[in-house]
Amino acid sequence: MVSQSEREDIDELPPSAKLVFKVLEYKGALTQKQIVEESMLSARTVRYALERLEELEVVQEDVYFADARQNLYEIDVSQETAPEAADAQTCAE
Repeated sequence: MVSQSEREDIDELPPSAKLVFKVLEYKGALTQKQIVEESMLSARTVRYALERLEELEVVQEDVYFADARQNLYEIDVSQETAPEAADAQTCAE
């Protein structure tokens, strides 16, 4: 889940970056090559989109253990839900 402020930042990105974000949101962690296949964007466009998403810290890059020459990209969930989960639980009570 992405915070409201991060969602607003994503809305300001080019359409290609939004598409890459959506592909990762629906498909989960993928390599750059897999993102190219899923999105049907060029490798260069996907690379640029991933750079932009990493700058916003909404996508994280990790080692792809099946092939260490590639990286695995996924939506960064490490900083989400800590305050939001507490708020949601408070509202539910």
